[in-house]
Amino acid sequence: MMNRRVEKDQPSTEVKRKNTGIQNLIDDTVTSTYEDVVSIIDAKIELLKIELTDKVSRVAATIILAIVMIIGIVYLVTTFALLAGELLGHPFLGYLLVSLVFLSCFVFFTKIKPLLLKTLIQNILLSVHDYKK
Repeated sequence: MMNRRVEKDQPSTEVKRKNTGIQNLIDDTVTSTYEDVVSIIDAKIELLKIELTDKVSRVAATIILAIVMIIGIVYLVTTFALLAGELLGHPFLGYLLVSLVFLSCFVFFTKIKPLLLKTLIQNILLSVHDYKK
């Protein structure tokens, strides 16, 4: 009886199987595949961040350059108006002349050739992307 009691007090030793052979190979394959997929997803997210940052910086640069160009055009138009006013003897005549040029452009592109401006802009945008019809 004593021997039996000693056996009960000792923890039972379970036989643990070692992952060998096909089981080990499957575990390694699944683990490495999962890690590869996670790495690919992380890389794609980082690439998307870089591309998005590039596009945002291009748009911001384009907006800033457009604002600078508009300010420059306003000063240039004002200069032409003042020059024409000096040449004609009255400053208001210079502004009137410049305004008439802009109004005639507006009438030309809206009433006479309404599709011309759209076609010109479309051709410019397509040439930027090296696409030819």
